[in-house]
Amino acid sequence: MYVRIMSYAIGALLLHGAPAAPASPTAPSQAVRELLAAARGVAPSLCTLAADGVYSWGGRWSAPAEAVQSDIRTKVRSLRRRRLDADDSRALMEGIASTDACERHLSATLIGRFGDSTLGAQLADRLASAAPSERQAALVSLGLLQAVGQLQPIIRALRDETPAVRANAAWALGALDQKSAAPALVGAMRDADGVVRSSAVVAFGRLGATDSIETLIRVLRTDPSAEVRRVAAWALGELQHRASAPALAQAMSGDKDEEVREMAAWALANANARESVDQLITAMKSDQSAGVRETAAWALGELNARRAVDALAEVVGKDSDSDVRATAAWAIGQLHPGKAPPNLLKAIRDPDADVRVKAAWALSEIADPEAAAAIADALKTEAKDDVQHAEVRALIRSGEGSEEIFQKLLESKDAGTRQMAVRALTGRRGVDPWPWPQPRPRPMPE
Repeated sequence: MYVRIMSYAIGALLLHGAPAAPASPTAPSQAVRELLAAARGVAPSLCTLAADGVYSWGGRWSAPAEAVQSDIRTKVRSLRRRRLDADDSRALMEGIASTDACERHLSATLIGRFGDSTLGAQLADRLASAAPSERQAALVSLGLLQAVGQLQPIIRALRDETPAVRANAAWALGALDQKSAAPALVGAMRDADGVVRSSAVVAFGRLGATDSIETLIRVLRTDPSAEVRRVAAWALGELQHRASAPALAQAMSGDKDEEVREMAAWALANANARESVDQLITAMKSDQSAGVRETAAWALGELNARRAVDALAEVVGKDSDSDVRATAAWAIGQLHPGKAPPNLLKAIRDPDADVRVKAAWALSEIADPEAAAAIADALKTEAKDDVQHAEVRALIRSGEGSEEIFQKLLESKDAGTRQMAVRALTGRRGVDPWPWPQPRPRPMPE
């Protein structure tokens, strides 16, 4: 657990990271307790890196008096501005073979961070080490270095006796971006170890090799591991081949794992599979998982599925999950129907502020004059500034003057609201910055 925590913080600060094995779901409270327990007794420099990573991937402005003080941030900044010398290289190569897991991890990451391609041959030699941990770390560096010259040694590592080494070899091949490695990765998709299969599938998706679509479809349909099926759906979406649409639609409607179904919905949109609109509508309205329903709503917006407007409006009005309602409202705005659905007008009074702002944004995109009265009425009682901004834009774009409302908004404590009211009163219809709500990031392999 200690190494797992450090990997995220160190990897983020140094702009690189080692591949993580899929983990089983952990309850939030349990995860927090594990994090705190792992932090006890950690050296100040590593504690600082970990805290930075948790906060903002290393970009925060530090308070002057924190519980742990370390000059590690200064050291990291200086490392970013220098090149490896001979002593540095020796130290890092020794670290690759360390018995300490964190030292191996940090050494492998730093080698990749500095991008010294002259180390490629030495790292390839380490693939013959008797220690699996050393072979595993060397592959991390080779992948981060994108050491194309060591392609064959990495391919041979796919036959290593240790699953972790084989998994890192597959990951490294994906990082090298060499399509000639695709046949070897197809073989790795049949590995007995689920992590190896998952790594091979992700690498295959990154290579963009469309000549083995059927292999990925087979994995999606038959692999016993939900994680492998999930990344197979992602890879099919990345390849953007319409031939995968039937298999993805089947996975979205029938896979027992909700994360597989969610990824399949994303992949259908990414593959521009317009023939799957009906299946996406069904998933949006009836899947038990809110994540699947939300992603299906997003996909309908991405696919410009205008015949889905009524179904999206139904979801805006009745789904129990606020994220689903908000994304469905966003999707309606993406589709630009000529008339605002009644449920979208009701949504600007939704209990959830994010739903209200996305509904108001959608109404501004639709620009329906008949919606102006409902927007003006909602604006009279709206208290949140960002929702007010979106509603002002919607009111302006619907063609409603509403001088009395805009005059009242001139007294707002929020400068942005006052600025928008001035623009409206002076006849300047362009509202800048425009509220531009987007749904949460789509699922990607971790």
